[in-house]
Amino acid sequence: MVRVMERLNLTLDSDTSERLARHAKRAGAPRAAYARGIIRDALEAREALERRRKLAADYVAGRADAQKLLKDFEAAQLEWFDGKD
Repeated sequence: MVRVMERLNLTLDSDTSERLARHAKRAGAPRAAYARGIIRDALEAREALERRRKLAADYVAGRADAQKLLKDFEAAQLEWFDGKD
């Protein structure tokens, strides 16, 4: 299977561009690769936030399996923190 990457043309203000360059240099990565990582991390964080909001809404609504979902979420969150060390 051939994996095709899509290009994205992005215009940055000077402050954002300078900050991106500084962080990429510190990480020893090309700016584009570093920006791709930031975008990926932000998307994962956004999706996690959406899952937490749904869980909270289900919990408030008295969903029968909300307690199990909450325990599963807490376990996954703890695993994520353990993996960050």
